[in-house]
Amino acid sequence: MIGNIIEWSVRNVFLVLLGTFFVVAWGVYAVLKTPVDAIPDLSDAQVIIYTEYPGQAPQVVEDQVTYPLTTAMLSVPKSKVVRGLSNFGVSFVYVIFEDGTDIYWARSRVLEYLSFAANRLPENVRPSLGPDATGVGWVYQYVLVAKNRALDELRAIQDWFLRYQLTAAHGVSEVASVGGFVKNYQVTVDPRRLQAYGISLKTISDVIASSNRNVGGRVIELTETEYMVRGKGYLRGISDLENLVVKAHEGMPVLLSHVARVELVPDERRGITEYNGEGEVVSGIAVARHGENALQCDP
Repeated sequence: MIGNIIEWSVRNVFLVLLGTFFVVAWGVYAVLKTPVDAIPDLSDAQVIIYTEYPGQAPQVVEDQVTYPLTTAMLSVPKSKVVRGLSNFGVSFVYVIFEDGTDIYWARSRVLEYLSFAANRLPENVRPSLGPDATGVGWVYQYVLVAKNRALDELRAIQDWFLRYQLTAAHGVSEVASVGGFVKNYQVTVDPRRLQAYGISLKTISDVIASSNRNVGGRVIELTETEYMVRGKGYLRGISDLENLVVKAHEGMPVLLSHVARVELVPDERRGITEYNGEGEVVSGIAVARHGENALQCDP
């Protein structure tokens, strides 16, 4: 057998050289086009369902959110494992699919079943899908440093400006923000004043929610010109919150500042980000999409 191959190769030198050329060309093309990654992605195709249920204990989250979602995802086509994790105020459901399943087909199927399962969840609880990335999709991380900027200002720049620009980069699925302080308006009520005016906590929350919106009206025509009527009611600062009318008491308006203290405070944090041991900074993490080449999606 080997002798016949050698004899045929000697008689057909041109075909052997031509075949050798194609094999070498294919090898060079494969070397140039093969995705390179520090940690190759060998994970299964999975879809993560993330749900927030603020202020609820893990057992409540498990019974009212995680369990209904987990049982609904068991019937998703090509799913082989469904795992649920409940934490304080948050729920994670992992739907793992069979090998070779297209990740975007899997996400569409999960979203289809999620629309039916959402009716079994508590009111105002809205589950959402995680990014179309894997556990090894962490491809780039950067920090924001400025001498004349506080951490809350840097975090606002990252959340409202820089993050959206980097999300548009090729192959980037999500840009997560870590570190710094997230600004929050905090309303601290005085229970004695609430009792004196006969105001409940629900009234306070309803007044704040109903006052923070814009209202559109109709069109008024004057001298052959149309003017659109619009009510601008978005809250823009602490003073706007303090001047909200909560109730009329004996012919006098009771403002929110009369029964509560309004402050601009940082949101709760569960960790910090340091840079080279020099102190806390604001950072961003770029996560690559499933199947993307990490060398080509570097922002």
